[in-house]
Amino acid sequence: MFNLKKKSFKKFDFTLFITALLLCVYGIIMIKSATLSFETNRYIKVQALSTLLGFIAIAFLVLLDFELIGKFYIPIYIVSVGLLVAVALFGIGEEQWGSNSWLNIGGFVFQPAEIAKIGIIIFLAKYIDKNKNEINHLPTLFKILILAGIPILLIAKQPDLGTALVFVFFIVAMLFAAGIDWKYIGYAFLIGIISLPLIWFSLKPYQKNRIFSFLDPEKDPSGTNYQALQSKIAVGSGKVFGRGLFQGTQTQYNYLPEKQTDFIFAVVGEELGLIGGLILILLYFIMLFRLIIIAKNSKDTFGSLMVTGFTAMFLIHIWENIGMTIGLMPITGIPLPFMSYGGTFQLINLICIGISLSVGVQKDGLNF
Repeated sequence: MFNLKKKSFKKFDFTLFITALLLCVYGIIMIKSATLSFETNRYIKVQALSTLLGFIAIAFLVLLDFELIGKFYIPIYIVSVGLLVAVALFGIGEEQWGSNSWLNIGGFVFQPAEIAKIGIIIFLAKYIDKNKNEINHLPTLFKILILAGIPILLIAKQPDLGTALVFVFFIVAMLFAAGIDWKYIGYAFLIGIISLPLIWFSLKPYQKNRIFSFLDPEKDPSGTNYQALQSKIAVGSGKVFGRGLFQGTQTQYNYLPEKQTDFIFAVVGEELGLIGGLILILLYFIMLFRLIIIAKNSKDTFGSLMVTGFTAMFLIHIWENIGMTIGLMPITGIPLPFMSYGGTFQLINLICIGISLSVGVQKDGLNF
């Protein structure tokens, strides 16, 4: 389990570790501000506990021989899909959050799709590694697409189109990194274009309304466009330096919906202004850059593809969340890594960082 002879701790990426720590601290501070008017410390306690458990997991994973994870890639896939099937059968949350995407087990409520993200990335990384010389053979490619498509369909059925698109994005990124022929990417793009009408008619009414609201920002400001409008007001009112921590009017007077989760960046924009937003984006850039270095220089295909998947997952979350907050992307309900409230989400993100650091300290893994 712990084969320290394979590790070279001189290569430990302190920059990535410290950046993740700073992002977590930043997130807890902003969640504190976002929930100040709720008269409860539950959100802070859950986020802090999840963060603590996440960094304990990082310590464990850095010492762990990550190749051991790959040996269990099939059980990991089965558990991931099994959790999504359980959501399809027993999921809750439609009345409160708009989709049955959560499970309640013994009073513990969590979102299995977050666990499935890391599970599917691990599975695909190992499966592609074992078939890397046949990645452009149609039978192998079809198997990969079918196995990857099952969790996507289960998530889309909840319905959670935003998370389903996250899966599509990191799967494409992993296949691209594995050396898939460009012609297959072109075929996939054409199929996607042709399938747009089918996708459109399969959308729920509220999903279509989100797209209409994105295309016409002035439509129904007190209804379907309320979230987007309040978010843009919050970000815009922060100007350069912000209104001050714990001083945002949109935030503290509860005009901003889902401020502790999906719209946490609007809290940053209102209270810390452009400067606070740029600092956050800079931290994300450093994190993604360090992850890319680990993925690029790792001589282990399995490890490299895992880190590629994690990087793509983080990137699409950051891009979509910040984009929807400032009106550049449709609202999809995708949280912001290390910033949005969510115990499962926080823990999974830190596990991804831990596995990436483990790949980085593998001997002959990095060349600086």
